Amino acid sequence: MRITPVAYDHPDAAKLTDLVQLEYAERYGGEGDVTPLEPGMFSPPRGLFLIAYDERDRPVATGGWRAMDENGENYRDGDAELKRMFVIREARRQGLSRRILALLEEDAREAGRLRMVLETGTMQPEAMALYESSGYTLTEKFGVYRHEPGSRCYAKPLR
Repeated sequence: MRITPVAYDHPDAAKLTDLVQLEYAERYGGEGDVTPLEPGMFSPPRGLFLIAYDERDRPVATGGWRAMDENGENYRDGDAELKRMFVIREARRQGLSRRILALLEEDAREAGRLRMVLETGTMQPEAMALYESSGYTLTEKFGVYRHEPGSRCYAKPLR
């Protein structure tokens, strides 16, 4: 697998983002994640978006981080927020999420971010298991879904 940075509005990123939104809609109902995201949020040095390509050069996984600082949604100064971590069904259980996660953590650390944060939900037990086994712990809720009972927010120090 080849993992490479791309713009958040790259056609392959858009394709996989549409797929993850469909999966969110299947699991939770509704239209998927409604967190407002703009392509510039994932531009270095205040973010990064990665795509993994398989041996046939098909996009099979994504993940990104964006810089967040203290605001009315319970973020802290120095936060890096994970967004759009996703692996297509046919490419799961090959360690891609862990590889992408490690690359994103390292990039956010090099960019001077203090902690990596993420929001997931109770309908994604495999995501919660990945993050917990990668050193993330539950933290105060933040972001768009901070008032939702099924929301779970995690954090991991980067320093």
